[in-house]
Parts: sequence; structure tokens; C-alpha cells
Amino acid sequence: MTLSTQFLTMLSMIGMGSLFGVMFDTYQRFLDRPNRKSWIVFFNDLLFWVIQALIIFYILFLVNNGELRFYIFIALLCGFAAYQSLIKGLYLKFLEMMINTIIAIYRFMRRTFHLIIYKPVLGLFQLVISSFILLGRGLLSLVQFVLKVFLFIVKVIWTPIKTIILILWKLLPKGIKKTVEKLYNKTAGIFMGIGNYLVELNRKWKKPKE
Repeated sequence: MTLSTQFLTMLSMIGMGSLFGVMFDTYQRFLDRPNRKSWIVFFNDLLFWVIQALIIFYILFLVNNGELRFYIFIALLCGFAAYQSLIKGLYLKFLEMMINTIIAIYRFMRRTFHLIIYKPVLGLFQLVISSFILLGRGLLSLVQFVLKVFLFIVKVIWTPIKTIILILWKLLPKGIKKTVEKLYNKTAGIFMGIGNYLVELNRKWKKPKE
């Protein structure tokens, strides 16, 4: 390994140590460890350390073909210590600012969506439903009114007609009355027979199903 490669390896590992500190604090911030179940914390920790090891080894492979030396671990510790003493406070403030900014943007977009899209669409939907309900009620009231007027007209017309028929019936000779009564009774008997036949037919049709 040449001197320039060793120097580049040292710088890379110092940078990776600092980057590890950044990623570790970021991971701790989003993990919310006290409110997580123990098995979830264990799985996340294991996954975090495996990913960090793979990233560091990949960078080391790019720099010196993956050759491990003792000073590489020293460089990682130096980078991590430099981050802890010089950058950690600033980075945590920056991280909190970014999180608060993203939350503020999300809340603003949600409020905007609620005011510009959700409320107008909901209001339009409610207006359409209310219009249909009012239209249905109006049509029902109109039908009821027309039916009442029709029944009133029929009643007004039928009362004098009924009176005239009764007067004419009284003026008819007894022979014609008897003929009309016989015809009425005969017709009523026919219709009654038809009704009884239909009832009996319906009873026979339903009987096998029972």
C-alpha cells in the first residue's frame, strides 16, 4: 500500500467516523427508543449496525481494495470523537430545524388541501344532496296537492251525480229496478266466483311448497 493510499485511507476513515456519528444521532432521534418495544429496538439496532459496517467496508474497498489496518480503527474513532466534540451540537440543532420545517410544511399543505379542495368538494356534495332532498320533498308535496285537488274535484262532481242517480233510481218503474238488481246480483256473483276460483288456485299452487 503506497503512502498516498494510506493517507487517503486515513482521511476517508476519519470522514466515515464523523458520518457514523451523524447517522447514529439521526437514528437515535427518529427511533424514539423509550416508546418502542424491546424486540423492535433490537431489530432496528442490529439492522443499523449491519448497514454501517457495510457502508464503511464499501468505502474502504473503494479506497484501498478492502485492506484492514490497525490505524483504520484509530481513524474511525478520531472522526467520531471530532464529530462529538465539534459538530454534534450544531448538527442536532440543524436536524431539529429541518424536522420542524418539514412538519410545518406538511401542516401547511394539509391545511391548504383542507381549505382549497376538501371543504369545497364536501360543500358541493352536501349542496347536491340537499338539492335532491328538497326537490324530492317538493315533488312529493306537489303530488299530494294534486291528489287532494283531484279527490276534491271527484267528490264535488260525484255528489250531484250520486244524487241524480238516486233520484232517477227512485223514479224508475219497479220492473226495471228488479231487472237491474238481477243483473247486478248476477254480475256480482260472476266476479265472486272468479275471485273464489283464483283464491283456490293460489292455495293449491302454494300447498306443494309447504
